[in-house]
Amino acid sequence: MDIIKVSTAWVKSELFSTPFFVLSGVLFIVASIGFWQLGKTEMAKAYIIPTLIAGVLLTVIGLGLFFTNKSRLANFPVAYEQDSSGFVKSELARAEATLKEYKTIVFTAIPIIIAVCAIGIMFLNTPIWRASLITTIAMLIVILLIDGTAYARIDAYNQQLISVDKEN
Repeated sequence: MDIIKVSTAWVKSELFSTPFFVLSGVLFIVASIGFWQLGKTEMAKAYIIPTLIAGVLLTVIGLGLFFTNKSRLANFPVAYEQDSSGFVKSELARAEATLKEYKTIVFTAIPIIIAVCAIGIMFLNTPIWRASLITTIAMLIVILLIDGTAYARIDAYNQQLISVDKEN
């Protein structure tokens, strides 16, 4: 198995995935502009700032991940040529740490935050609180959807790294 091809394929699939954060962020920003321009009720106006913040956050997350993975794509061949077994071990350690982070943050913390926001909607009646909580839930669902597929990809990549590490 050519691990550099596997690693490069994984990064390319991540590069395909991260623009969805940016696209979602842009959609939130467009929604914010729509609420600003067309919102007549107090509730509609309350969505302006929360959707703008969510849009900016998703856009920043997407751009950060994109440029991080873009530089990783260029560095993989160089790192592999310098020390192939060291490359596999460092990638294995990074992939395992990332999987742990996904389990803790994406699959534990985010659902808890969503549940707290949903409960908060029942008790907080002011438009800004409701709009903020609903926007937070929507943003976190976008993150769950995108990161759920990313988790599956990095898990498969981790399994391939483990098999290459056992061969060496």
